[in-house]
Amino acid sequence: MASTSSNPFAVLFDVDGTLVDSNYLHVHAWAQAFREENIDVESWRIHRSIGMDGSTLVRTLSGNASDAVQQRLKDRHSGLYRESADLIVRLPGARELLHHLAENGVRVVLASSAPEDELAITREVLDSDDAIAAATSSKDVDTAKPDPGIVKVALGRAGVSAGRAVFVGDAVWDGKAATRAGVPFIGVRCGGVADCELEKAGAQGIFDDPRDLLRHLDSSVVGARISEAVHPAK
Repeated sequence: MASTSSNPFAVLFDVDGTLVDSNYLHVHAWAQAFREENIDVESWRIHRSIGMDGSTLVRTLSGNASDAVQQRLKDRHSGLYRESADLIVRLPGARELLHHLAENGVRVVLASSAPEDELAITREVLDSDDAIAAATSSKDVDTAKPDPGIVKVALGRAGVSAGRAVFVGDAVWDGKAATRAGVPFIGVRCGGVADCELEKAGAQGIFDDPRDLLRHLDSSVVGARISEAVHPAK
């Protein structure tokens, strides 16, 4: 069932923890950065903050750290993450899901709030640029998830309204951002977040990973929205 150009439909994807297995690399990089600044932050607290706007994450976890320390934390995290780039892999079914959607006329958008250099790394890992219609990055908004701004930018680049899109993500912050933008949210477990938390954040379906979503696509909200795009109600 292909979405028509006159009635387009888009699937917006978070990237880290949703399409590529990078969340725990982020946790490790943040943990080391905090240790180097002699700030005690447990890894579980960092993990629960992954997917949140980077500046908000640093501000929340560093307590009363000065602006200079917060900037050093962000810079050090970025450097450590880049050093671990060769450990990043696609999550099961990620490439296949993106191409399946694109081949069926769906506009695939990477609704990422990662910095441009980090997004470039993950796009290379995904090896799916021919299936991706557009992408966002941290430079597109002042404050990222859970603020809905990045979702709204992604909708604009897809050229669709909130009613013609679905957001797929692994984090509570993804769900909150999508819901605030009026976009249905699908959760995936591969980022390490519990079902109950994804459901509380508004998930209308939860799958193990992109491969699991692809296998059950027709029965998901994505399949329902594609059907609506092809056969709109009269």
